[in-house]
Formats: sequence, structure tokens, C-alpha cells
Amino acid sequence: MNAVDRFLTYVRYDTQSDEHSDTTPTTEKQKVLGAALAEELNGLGLYNAHMDEYGYVYAWLPASAGCEGVPCVGLIAHMDTSPDASGANVQPRVVRYEGGDLVLNEERNIVMGAADFESLARYVGQELIVTDGTTLLGADDKAGIAEIMTALEYLTAHPEIPHGRIAVCFTPDEEVGSGADHFDVAGFGAAVAYTVDGGELGELEYENFNAASASVLVHGVNIHPGSAKNKMKNALLIALEFANMLPPAETPAHTEGYEGFYHLHDMQGNETQAELHYIIRDHDMDKFQARKACLGRISDYLNAKYGKGAVELTLKDSYYNMREKIEPHMYLLHRARAAMEAVGITPVEVPIRGGTDGARLSFMGLPCPNLCTGGLNFHGVHEYIPVEALEKMAQVLVHLVRAQ
Repeated sequence: MNAVDRFLTYVRYDTQSDEHSDTTPTTEKQKVLGAALAEELNGLGLYNAHMDEYGYVYAWLPASAGCEGVPCVGLIAHMDTSPDASGANVQPRVVRYEGGDLVLNEERNIVMGAADFESLARYVGQELIVTDGTTLLGADDKAGIAEIMTALEYLTAHPEIPHGRIAVCFTPDEEVGSGADHFDVAGFGAAVAYTVDGGELGELEYENFNAASASVLVHGVNIHPGSAKNKMKNALLIALEFANMLPPAETPAHTEGYEGFYHLHDMQGNETQAELHYIIRDHDMDKFQARKACLGRISDYLNAKYGKGAVELTLKDSYYNMREKIEPHMYLLHRARAAMEAVGITPVEVPIRGGTDGARLSFMGLPCPNLCTGGLNFHGVHEYIPVEALEKMAQVLVHLVRAQ
């Protein structure tokens, strides 16, 4: 199969991860795709193709003759899709985009407007893979899996291409931040690796956010509103006060590039108890630490105002900017640029406004920059990927692993 055929097959597997689950993987359905991928890798002739107890799929392709001494390179992609939009019953279709608004679902009047999704203008005249507008597509990151698989198939069919040992892993639960929790770095056996988990064709990434989560638990005092004067401490209002003390321009909707943010992604409660859940992001470590300190000062202020213990703040770091771990290995970037240029792609280095498995793996001793997949509008029903991007990235990976 080519990369497009593979992709259209993989996206029909529902592999949504679950941020509220404490199992590994967070959903058993990820293992259904994992088992199929292990079987496919075995059919391609890779060695030790298997899925482990945690849902990680591993395999390796032996070095070509004469390249046994070339350091092993790893290729990694994740199997799960985001909890932000449904991944069940995905209905992919290939359309030729001729400009203007793109109708995803005529019956439900779901449209990808050209004015709202300006990236469409770059793909006029190309074939795009889209959904019916009721689910995400799953290019994040089944496109990466399809591209890796297709590159491996090409290499096994062309033994004359010189390459060292190639290690492969498809991980679960990347979308909920635990894709590296049980990654067997030693068993993987690679000296360096690449995640294939990025966006638009040409993007090359070795910087990502420093990330933390913040939980704000507010304890109020509820009194019947008829006799509440000078007695009630409404937890909901205190929670709103906390939220309003953060800088309003430093949210995802108002930031780009290297600008960090505070993101309130969940809130609930009543007069007695309320909760706010944030993620904190910044590329710069000093600014990242300052953001966490800001939350601490707000918490201290409200506790002084409403009484000790009124606000409980819990901060937990998630991952860090991998730049410091990649910079000693910048040849990985040079190698990726050359591979892209070899197939006519202009590489563009961009900071990741998020994270990847590679960020954590880099801190676990496996330097791991991120390559594009070609997909756009991840995590929502307007997700799409150009057919050409799938084909081109499979070619890029073949060039990438060639012995230098």
C-alpha cells in the first residue's frame, strides 16, 4: 500500500485517548490499532515486531549490507487521537479543492470557510483528505504512522539503499501527555530519533513549550442567600476573581510564536466549592517559572483576603523545552533539512506551540526533534491533509535514514 491507502485505513480505527483514565494505555481501543500495526510490521519483514503490555508497538529493520556500524536511528509516531473531538466512525474522503469554501457535510451544513481557514488558499488544485465534519480526521498522528510504514516498505523493497539499523515505535497516549511514560529507551536501541508528529509540510521543530498544569480548588462558605450578609464566601465568585487576576491578553487566543500563555480549559463548582484547571506554557524557562509564581501570588492574595485555605493551588510540571537537549546534536536538523530539500520541500523551522513525545524522550536520553506530517487544523472537525504531503513525507523519511 502507499501512504494514502494506509492512512485511509488507519483513521477508521477509533483510538481516542482519555485524559481522565489512570490505565496504560488510557483506552483499550488503542491496542486494536497497535495489534494491527505490529502484524503489518511483521509482514514487512521487520524484526521483533510486537506490542508490549502498555500498548507500545516496537520493531526494527536491520542495517543494509556494509552499514552495520552506522548508528541506529529511530522513527516514532503516536497512535492515539485527541479527546477534543470524536474519533469514532471517521469517514475520510478525498476531494479536489478548487478554491472557496469547502463543504464537509451538506446535509448538516458543515463548511470549512476559506475566510476562516486561510491555509486552504495554499492548496487550490490539490487533492485533500477531509472528514464529513462530525469527527476529527486523525492525521495527528496516523499520518506519521502511514508515512513511516510506507518508507519502511520502500526500504525493504530496495535493499540497495544504504542505511543503518532503523528502530520504530508507535506510542499510545501522546495526546494526554503520557506517551513517553513507559517508553523503553534502552530496548528501543536508537542513538537518536525523530518523531513524525508535526503540522504543515516543511515544518521542522526542535523547540517546544515548557509545560505545567495548575489546579485551583476554592473552598467557600455557603449560607442561605436570605441571611448571607457578611457570612457567605461564594466559591464561584472567588474562582472568577482568581481567573480575572490573570493577564487577559496572555491566553491562547491572543498569542503566537514564542509567546506563552495561561489557558483555562475546565471549570466547575457551586457556592461551596469550585475548581479551575489551567495549563501553563512558555518556551522560555525563566518566563515559565514566572508564570507559575504569578499563580502562587494570586493564590496567596486570595487566601489573605478570604482566609487561610480558601484557595488551594496545585502545580505539576508536564514537560520541558527540548532545545537544550537537541542543540548538542544539531546535525539531526541538518540531516532533516537535506532530506526535505532532496524531494523539493523547503524546510521551515518553527517553535512547537505544544509538546511531543520527543520532548520528554529527549530528556530521557534520546535526542528527538520533530518532523512534519503535512496535516492541518488538528484536534477538530476541520482537520485535513493534502494527499501530496503524505506521499512527500514518506519520501523524506527514506532520504533521512540513508547512510550519510
